[in-house]
Amino acid sequence: MYKMKRLFSAVVVLVAVMVTLHACKKADTTAQTTINVRGLFSLTGNWSTLGLTSQAALDLAADDINTYLANKNSNFRIAASVSDTKLDTGLAKTFFTLAKSDKISFIIGPQSSAELAAIKPLSDTSHIIVVSQSSTAGSLAIADDNIFRFCPSDKIEGAAMAATIAKNGFKGLVTVARDDAGNKGLQSSTGAAFTAKGGQTVAIAPYSISLTDYTAVVASIKAQLSTLITTYGADKVGIYLASFDEGVEIFKLAAADPVLSSVKWFGGDGVVLSTAFLSDATVAGFVIKTGFFAPSFGLPASTQAQWQPVAARIKTKTGIDPDAFALAAYDAMWTIAYTVESNNGSTDNFATLKTHFVEQANLHSGIVGAEALDAAGDRANGTFDYFSIVKQGDAYVWVLVGKSTD
Repeated sequence: MYKMKRLFSAVVVLVAVMVTLHACKKADTTAQTTINVRGLFSLTGNWSTLGLTSQAALDLAADDINTYLANKNSNFRIAASVSDTKLDTGLAKTFFTLAKSDKISFIIGPQSSAELAAIKPLSDTSHIIVVSQSSTAGSLAIADDNIFRFCPSDKIEGAAMAATIAKNGFKGLVTVARDDAGNKGLQSSTGAAFTAKGGQTVAIAPYSISLTDYTAVVASIKAQLSTLITTYGADKVGIYLASFDEGVEIFKLAAADPVLSSVKWFGGDGVVLSTAFLSDATVAGFVIKTGFFAPSFGLPASTQAQWQPVAARIKTKTGIDPDAFALAAYDAMWTIAYTVESNNGSTDNFATLKTHFVEQANLHSGIVGAEALDAAGDRANGTFDYFSIVKQGDAYVWVLVGKSTD
C-alpha cells in the first residue's frame, strides 16, 4: 500500500510539472506577437527588377531581425508579405485597402511616385506608416503625413544629374518623361537645374503611361534636337529620358535614326539595372553607342562592409544585382523593428508609433548610410551612382561608370 501511495504521489507530481510546462509554453506563445509588414512592389509588371530585389530584401531582413530579437528575448517577431502591384495605381489602392483590413501597421512601398500619390488619400485617413524605398517626386514631399521615403527626392537627383551633364560641356538638352509623378518630377528638376547651370532646356510633353506606339514621341524629340544641334553642334547637345522599362521601345525607334544615334543620351533612376534593357541587343547596343548612363541612389563606400553581404544574398535569391533602392527596403524593415522595440512591442497607439519611427530613423545608420529625414519625412541627402551597359563576352551587363561626387 505504501508503495502504491508513493507511486501515485510521483505520478501526481509528474502530471503537475507537465501541466505547468504546458501552461508556460502557452503563455510564452501568447506573449510573443507577430508584427506583419506588407510590401507593395511590382513583381511581374513594369520595373519588376526593383520589385523582386525589394521582396528579397524584406525576406532577408525579417530573418536577420528575428535572429536579433530572439537573442534579446523580445516579445515580438517580424513577418513580411508582398502584394504585386504591377506598378498599377489601381492595384496599389486595392492592396493598400486590403492591408488596412488585415490590420497592417507598416507598409514598405509602393515603388513609384504615381502609386504613392494614388494611395496618399487612403494613407491620410489610416493608421499605417508607409515607407517608400524609391519614390522621388517632389510633389509628395509633404510634412506631417503618414508617408516616409528612404531615398532622396527628385530635386536632389535632378541637381546632381544636371551638374554632371553641364560639367561635361553640354549646352542644350531635350527632356522627355513618362506621364507619372516620379518621372515628370525628374524631368522638371533635371531641366530646371540644367538651365540654372547656363544650359538650354527644351521639354517635350510627357507621354501617356498607356501609350504603346512611341513614333510620335520620338519624332518630337528629333525635331527639338535638330534645332539644338544647329545652335550648339551635335557634340554639345543631349537627350534626357525619365522612364521605366518602356524606354526600351523608345530606344528601339531611336536606334534606327542616324540623328538620334549621333548624340548623348541620359536617363532617370527608373531604368537602372533593368533586365529589359539587357535582353534586346539593339537596345543594349544603342546604350553603348550613345554613351547612355543613368543614376541610382548611391551606395556609400563607408558602409560597404554592411551592404555588400546583403546585396550578395539578394543576388543569390533573385539573380539580380540590387541597387540602393532595394537595400533601402532592407533598412526600412530594421527601422520598423527598432520602432516596435522602442514601443515595447506594441503598435496600438499610432501617434506614439509614428513619433518613435521618426526618432529611430534619425538615430540609426542603415546599410545604405544615415537615414536622417527632412521636415517632409524624406531622406535628407544622398549621392548617386551612374550606371551604363557594356558587353562582356556574349552578354550585356550593367556596370558602374561614375558617381555624382566625381
